[in-house]
Amino acid sequence: MVALTAPPATHSRPRRLAADPLLLVSAIVAVLLVAIAAAGSWLAPYDPAATDILSAGQGPSSAHLLGTDSIGRDILSRALVGARLSFTGPALIVLGSALVGTAIAIAGAWYGGWVDKILNRITTITFALPGVLVAVAVFGSGFWAPVLALTLVYIPYIARVVRSVAVRQRALPYVEALELAGLPAWRICTVHILRNVAPIVLAQATIGFGSALVEFGAISFLGLGVQPPDAEWGLMVAEGRAEVLDGAIQQSLAAGAFIVVTVVAFNILGERLTARFGGTR
Repeated sequence: MVALTAPPATHSRPRRLAADPLLLVSAIVAVLLVAIAAAGSWLAPYDPAATDILSAGQGPSSAHLLGTDSIGRDILSRALVGARLSFTGPALIVLGSALVGTAIAIAGAWYGGWVDKILNRITTITFALPGVLVAVAVFGSGFWAPVLALTLVYIPYIARVVRSVAVRQRALPYVEALELAGLPAWRICTVHILRNVAPIVLAQATIGFGSALVEFGAISFLGLGVQPPDAEWGLMVAEGRAEVLDGAIQQSLAAGAFIVVTVVAFNILGERLTARFGGTR
């Protein structure tokens, strides 16, 4: 008799994950960065908005570990507090695009035919949309502009990968058995197929987080995203440009370093998960 439950998506993967040192290190770094984003306001030694003209432009010291910016604000405090917006924006982008992209992928794989063709055409058109242009032309500036724009732009990346996995799941014997057993399509898709594509969705979302963080920061860098006096890493890099010409590189360097470390950690984590769960970006 054919089993009426979906086959497990992984086999003894937790043990293999722990045996991968690079994956383990990147996971630890990612968790620490998420913790910083969550607790940055408590970890910050100073008020990130407090100015002190007498201490402006100072290099690293015992009082200010990463130095101060052009108006005397503590760079470490701004970087720690800025992690919240720097992470929240990309997290919302990845969450929204993963939910919509996965729904599109599973719907296309399940129904096939003209439904799949229409959904593929829509995602193909979305591929051509530049995130910055969409943010400016459609949503304006501020925190939500890049979030909404980049969510729209990232949907096809998730949908493309998940669809290939969902199509393979759709053709497996357990799906036919579940249909013969009388389970409705929505239940098969949302419980059984979704459970088996979830690992690749997680892997692609992890990679997408690093890319979203860079693009979200780039939009703020251009002055179209998070606005002063809020702290955000891309905005901090922009604010530090003028200081670089005066030899004070600490603000841009600190914010840029946080961005690089975050992107590298999440990219390694996502690539390793993708290699284990299957699928390509």
